[in-house]
Parts: sequence; structure tokens; C-alpha cells
Amino acid sequence: MMKKVRGLGMGKSYPGKLFVVEGCDGSGKSTQVYLLKKWLESKGYIVFFTEWNSSELIKESTKKAKKKNLLTPTTFSLMHVSDFADRYEKLILPHLRAGYIVLCDRYIYTAFARDMARGVDADWVRNVYDFAVKPTGAFYFQAPLEISVQRILAGRPQLKYHEAGMDMGWSTDPVESFKIFQGIIKQNYDNMIEEEGFMVIDATQPIEKQQAIVRELIEEKLQGYKSPYKRKS
Repeated sequence: MMKKVRGLGMGKSYPGKLFVVEGCDGSGKSTQVYLLKKWLESKGYIVFFTEWNSSELIKESTKKAKKKNLLTPTTFSLMHVSDFADRYEKLILPHLRAGYIVLCDRYIYTAFARDMARGVDADWVRNVYDFAVKPTGAFYFQAPLEISVQRILAGRPQLKYHEAGMDMGWSTDPVESFKIFQGIIKQNYDNMIEEEGFMVIDATQPIEKQQAIVRELIEEKLQGYKSPYKRKS
């Protein structure tokens, strides 16, 4: 059983609001956060968006290390926390301090789910991300493994080596390795639902229905929030 460690960003509070979307590959979360961004902007809010593994400082180094297959599970984890820390300090935190609504396509929970799937110690992973503020709301788009895997395979002519978890040696078949990897990741996400307070969205529902639920929950979380930069809708 996972040992409890100190909570995320304890005692930290900012005028902005932070909403994150999480889920296995193929869950449809990226579509939902895109629709959410457009809707919030149509309501007059100023929104800042960022996505996982996109720091200009780290991205090229990660790409080179992956290409040369130099990453152990721990170094893989450290590369991602470096990427996140760079974006957090330069982008996420300043926008929260300025009162923006910040949307993240994947947050620290992606690291928890993926790094633990690669065998990295759970407490260690949580502790290295302990500086991060707890989101205003974290949406977990939950879908049966078969559905999310089917969606990815339908849109990918070929799975990437690390994407498929081939570095772990679970199987020499990329598709089979990917299924094993995603299965472990999904279990890690499911285990976090209660502890992290995820708002679970049934990702098998029509896109419009999922978005309606997300918007309703967002409106509840935004009660009393006044953006200093709100445009006229």
C-alpha cells in the first residue's frame, strides 16, 4: 500500500484557477480541454494553456536521450520533472499569480501514473513534485483499456519505442507492450481517484455530453472567482 507523503503545495494559494485533465492515451482528454479552453474564452475569461513535456529547455535533450535509448526509469522521471519544473516556474505559476485560468493537458499525476508503471518508487516520485500546487480541479477521463488502446492504434501507423513501453522489456511486440503499459497506467490512475480527489468523467460518453459535464463542474469551481482580465463576452 502506498505510503502517504506530504500534500501537494501545502499552504499555497493564488488568485488564479488551475484545472488539469488526466487520462490514459486515447481517453479523449485533449479534445475536451481544447473545447473547454474555447468555451472559457467565449465567456470572456483569459486562459493560459500548457501541455506535458513541452518545455523548450528540456524537450530537445529528452528527444536525443530517447533516440539513443539512454533513459533508465529514474532518469526518465528526472527528465520529466525538469521539464515540468521549468514550465511551472516560468509559465504556470506566474499566470496563477496574475489571476489567470490555467489549463494543463496533463499535470503531475501523469508522472505518478507513468513513472510508477516503470517501477520508480511511488513516494520518491511524489516527493520530487511536492513543490507543485494542488489544482482547483483535476478531471480524470476514464475509459476501458480496450477502448483507449483501440483509439490510439487506429490513429497511429506505428507506436514509438518509449510510448509503447518497449524500454521495460514486457514484450517484443510493440502493440502487446503498449497494452501492458497502458493497463498498469490505468490502474495507477484508478488508485488515485479518491486520494487526489479526481472528478471522474466517463470517456465512453459522446464528446458533447462529456463537455457539458465538465462545464457544469467548472462553473461550480469558478463561483466567486473574478478574473482581473475578464473580457466582455
